[in-house]
Amino acid sequence: MSGHDATQELVDRVQHATAQRMPLRIVGGDTKRFLGRQVADDVLHMTGHAGIVSYDPAELVITARAGTRLADVEAELAANGQRLPFEPPSFGEAATIGGTVACGLSGPARASSGPLRDYVLGVRVLAGDGRVLRFGGEVMKNVAGYDVARTMAGAFGTLGVLLDVSLKVLPLPPATRTLSLPLDASQALATLERYAGTALPLTASCWTAGSLSLRFEGSERTLDDVQRRVGGTVVQDATNFWRSIREQTHRFFNGPGALWRLHLPASAPASPQGETLIEWNGTQRWHVLGSGSMFDVAAAAGGHATLFRPTGPADHVFTRPAEPLLRLHASLKKVFDPAGILNPGRMYPDF
Repeated sequence: MSGHDATQELVDRVQHATAQRMPLRIVGGDTKRFLGRQVADDVLHMTGHAGIVSYDPAELVITARAGTRLADVEAELAANGQRLPFEPPSFGEAATIGGTVACGLSGPARASSGPLRDYVLGVRVLAGDGRVLRFGGEVMKNVAGYDVARTMAGAFGTLGVLLDVSLKVLPLPPATRTLSLPLDASQALATLERYAGTALPLTASCWTAGSLSLRFEGSERTLDDVQRRVGGTVVQDATNFWRSIREQTHRFFNGPGALWRLHLPASAPASPQGETLIEWNGTQRWHVLGSGSMFDVAAAAGGHATLFRPTGPADHVFTRPAEPLLRLHASLKKVFDPAGILNPGRMYPDF
């Protein structure tokens, strides 16, 4: 395996920053800088710490250094007929596997395959005081520290600098087919609710502008049977369509205004506020708003909101968790980053 292990260089840099009480902004490919609150500009670059450490297709496990490009990991997997099941967005060619895990984002397959954190088997982490810690392992049965490894997914680097990550991977499907149905938002949600209780091999869904797109995976024979049951029109350029949803290059995401992401119960009715795109069998809703906030709207529907792409500086980006969860996050921050130098304020103003 190729690449460069820059662990000691990173340890030295973090120890120096701790001694100087100098906040650091952890940067991989920097393709997701827009997400979260803006933090210090003293940068800890991770791209020099790169390379696939190990990969065993038979065991369905890959371990890579955090600065490894996401595209390189996906290319290595594809060459062996495998993939990252959570279908993470990159938002740019420079995206790294460390940044992907730190942000905890999943793509269109999230509703069927589960979240990114479920595929994190182990991590090696650089704590804010210079300690190098290892949690989890490279096989599912090795559960030592498993919850800690998962905690790093979606922590935005606030709990430690990811050095290496071990991920569970899965085989590519034999075939895929996307069907499009002309439906309004309410009809689409009702259809998704109905299909969620069946054995249909539905792996992604997307509704916007009066059209519901459904992706199914399996053998050609299975997909023929699905099409007979579901109906609709076959989407010919489905690969590029789903890529445009995953990478937010679809025209919906280019609308003027701030982009909000809502996580709601699938049964929640469609909101009329702004332009809307619905994913994950109804549980993820995107809204483009020229002004206003969606925090209260999401809370009233039993969910939470994220100001995903603000139009300017924003103080509140994520729905603030309940106090018990905040205390847990704060206590973990003290353990892993006692000087508070790693991405301080990236998620919430107070830590």
